[in-house]
Amino acid sequence: MPSTENGFGRIVARHQTAPAIIQRAALIALLAFVFFLAMLVAFLLRQHIGYLILASAFFVLNIFTLIGFILQRQNVVSVFDNGFRYRKTSAKWPEIVSIDDVDDGLLVVKGDGSVIKIPRSIDNLGRFNSHIRTKTRL
Repeated sequence: MPSTENGFGRIVARHQTAPAIIQRAALIALLAFVFFLAMLVAFLLRQHIGYLILASAFFVLNIFTLIGFILQRQNVVSVFDNGFRYRKTSAKWPEIVSIDDVDDGLLVVKGDGSVIKIPRSIDNLGRFNSHIRTKTRL
């Protein structure tokens, strides 16, 4: 049975964060963890406080990277028959007044003046843009 959600109809597509963005975050987290371990070993061998400070800095970098990694995984644009949803905002096709393709993403302006900003990090943003323009005839 097709998935429906609050009058939007069945789901047509889901656009998540691009795999390249996820891979970069994973690589940075992995490198920060390796440097964290290396600084702990250096502190163990040389007993200099500077290595402990560096280890703690790499640990903090790793924590922030993993938090960003988790938050990026939650960026999903769900496209339905009658509209789309991004995070907690949604728009039906007749509500959309204009679509602006800017450097850092896509701005979708609704009839009530609210703006939905979809970042460039979403996978297949061009396909999503053409889908909106087809449905709204803009």
